[in-house]
Amino acid sequence: MAYWLLKTEPENYSYFDLERDGSTIWDGVNNPLALKHIRTMLIGDLALIYHTGKERQLIGVAEIISQPYTDPALNDSKRLVVDVQAVQRVKQPVTLAQIKQDEKFTDFDLLRLPRLSVVPVSQDYWQRLMDLLESGD
Repeated sequence: MAYWLLKTEPENYSYFDLERDGSTIWDGVNNPLALKHIRTMLIGDLALIYHTGKERQLIGVAEIISQPYTDPALNDSKRLVVDVQAVQRVKQPVTLAQIKQDEKFTDFDLLRLPRLSVVPVSQDYWQRLMDLLESGD
């Protein structure tokens, strides 16, 4: 299993929309590196949903429920999507500021490549984020 962080503008599609819908196509990704990450996703991978914009916080957990496939709304075989399903809203959101303050995240792509919309999360980073989401520290 791999772990991911998926960014979304909450005004366009929030984690709460995903909870309401149950599942959705994760589309709108056009950065080549982000698309490369989508290509490697597998059914059962988990993803943290990160609200960008004014919120800048981790808000929920989702599961990848499909293999990557060509975006049905576009006529471009390079533009891939996956289906994601809501798993659970986090008890305590963790902000970007909290992550930046934690020295354990110095090499985290969320901080190194801030414009990347699909970010791989190592098992160590995932566990640390889960700890923060549970404790609120």
